[in-house]
Amino acid sequence: MVKLDAINERILRELTTDGRTSNLELAERVGLSPSACLRRVQELERSGVIKGYRAVLDRGAMGVGFVAYIAVGLSDHSKASQEAFERSISRAPEVVECHNITGTMEYLLRVEVLDLASYKIFHTEVLGTLPQVNSITSYVVMGSPKDERA
Repeated sequence: MVKLDAINERILRELTTDGRTSNLELAERVGLSPSACLRRVQELERSGVIKGYRAVLDRGAMGVGFVAYIAVGLSDHSKASQEAFERSISRAPEVVECHNITGTMEYLLRVEVLDLASYKIFHTEVLGTLPQVNSITSYVVMGSPKDERA
């Protein structure tokens, strides 16, 4: 495991803000020589702290106008039921996140679709048809004042 000292934390913060910044610019921002900065970034990558780089998408520009979090309860708590549910959800393009959680529900989904009508179709024709699903509770996102997902 790599040591996360103050400099590594600054490197991670800078890369989280802009993963495409050049090594020269990153080194300047965190107060290192370019070679020392590159060594640290490579070690963060090798150790798995940095898992990859990706583009941050503007979902609105892509036609997504409706976002909801959905708490899903299963009727059966067996491993087979969970695996069947996870397989089904992995094939649903509307689901951009699926988390197995603790509490009164088994899963928390993030669903992104065009509009409310599209969500109703997903709710009824995808979630509503899965035999493992016992309960569905929807939380409609009205705004996201802080969203640091990449």
